[in-house]
Amino acid sequence: MKLNQLRPREGSTHTRKLLGRGIGSGLGKTSGRGVKGQKARTGVAVNGFEGGQMPLFRRLPKRGFTPIGRRKFVPINIGTLQAAVDSGRIDPKATVTAQALVDAGVLRRAHDGVRLLGDGELKAKLKIEVAYASKTALAAVEKAGGSVTMIEVEKAAARAATPMKGRKAPSKKPARKVARIEARTAAIAKAVTEAATAEKAPVVKVAKVKAPKKEKGAAV
Repeated sequence: MKLNQLRPREGSTHTRKLLGRGIGSGLGKTSGRGVKGQKARTGVAVNGFEGGQMPLFRRLPKRGFTPIGRRKFVPINIGTLQAAVDSGRIDPKATVTAQALVDAGVLRRAHDGVRLLGDGELKAKLKIEVAYASKTALAAVEKAGGSVTMIEVEKAAARAATPMKGRKAPSKKPARKVARIEARTAAIAKAVTEAATAEKAPVVKVAKVKAPKKEKGAAV
């Protein structure tokens, strides 16, 4: 084999279309673009246009959303850890963390944390620190004599136990509102009781006293 005998693999290259080389070629004159119109011009890309009818991307419904605070966790199986231990990339005596896996070349990047999954078999006794771990992975690590620390679970428990920074004390407005309602209810009950008592009390009629009539021509 010589340099002048090298050829590209069959089917890997294609001959370019020759456009505008006479009507006998089938791609002459208008070069396969048809006659005039918007799409016969250069620099035109009508993506998603369907001739005026409702395009597909508008006919299909929109579902869900992308959370702003979404985090990405990298999965890794216990079988991968065992292979890394067997190849000498991971020291079984050291704590296996996300950064240690990246440094050893087991993972390209850790993103927001590592999820430990239970596919494969683990024989080495490892102390592992990950964000999350599945039940099967936990069982496999403990069976081999190791331990797993789930960082995100511990953080969540700590957040639940202690109030968040900047969070205000619980408002007393609900208690005040209840007291106000109770006072109003007591006042209404008192008014109803007084009205009922007034109805039972005897009614005393007071006779009206007529004023004496003034005589005509009398001096004032």
